[in-house]
Amino acid sequence: MSASTGNTLPPLLLERVLTRLGLASAPEPTLEGLRAIYGAWCRHIPFDNVRKLIHVRSGSPEPLPGSTAEDFLEAWLQHGTGGTCWSNAGATYALLKSLRFPAVRGVGTMLAAPHIPPNHGTVMVVFDSERWLVDGSVLCGEPLRLDEYAPSRVEHPARGLQCTRRDDGHLYVSWRALHQTDGFDCRLEYFGATADEFGERYEMTRGWSPFNYQVNARRNRGDDVTGLAFGNAVTLHADGTVTKTPFTREDRTRILIEKVGLSEAIVAQLPDDVPTPPPPGSRTAAAA
Repeated sequence: MSASTGNTLPPLLLERVLTRLGLASAPEPTLEGLRAIYGAWCRHIPFDNVRKLIHVRSGSPEPLPGSTAEDFLEAWLQHGTGGTCWSNAGATYALLKSLRFPAVRGVGTMLAAPHIPPNHGTVMVVFDSERWLVDGSVLCGEPLRLDEYAPSRVEHPARGLQCTRRDDGHLYVSWRALHQTDGFDCRLEYFGATADEFGERYEMTRGWSPFNYQVNARRNRGDDVTGLAFGNAVTLHADGTVTKTPFTREDRTRILIEKVGLSEAIVAQLPDDVPTPPPPGSRTAAAA
């Protein structure tokens, strides 16, 4: 199943999404327009695994939630949910293409371990010779310029990040994940991925993914970034400090509804968190 049924959204859905994003009209396909649409996405749409967690823990053989851009955005309109990287990048791409932005799907690797295969979907927009990253997982608030020769960054004490080219020739985006607040690297592998590739890579996460066992959610709230990550409630504050505390099931419900903005109906469907097992084929899994 593709991560999007096509390159664009139905007109009525596009209109509803723009209204919910707080945009009075469709942004023009310019850098200024890109800042407007991506900034609105980062303010209103979380990164979370809520629908995916409900789905995979139920054992449903149906397509994973957000496998189409329409499904992703209809669920956001109804429940306030976002998605994990393959689904939110697919929806980002379809939204931008609907608005005539020159968007391109990309594949990266979130470096949770030194030697792992590509595991991250993202989106780039190209204006003439300038390339801009608009990532629905890192939610940095404004497009990040991808410069071939010089470091680039988004300056912000909570959601800021930087991009540098390293000796292996790849661009690396260093950002603050809620489970790794000192910095987490994403290596950008290539751009030009197809909808089918996004869909296949998303489907590969059905059997094992770090997002199949415990709730993870990230939402920008003003100048703070707040949410849940692997058993902890975490807030990156606007002054650069971090608050991190373990949460109970009741805390989880309250934070998802009050802080992340999800509906009570979708949160009520969540199963209990369980410990994340090691990846199949890893040394830890083999030892176990």
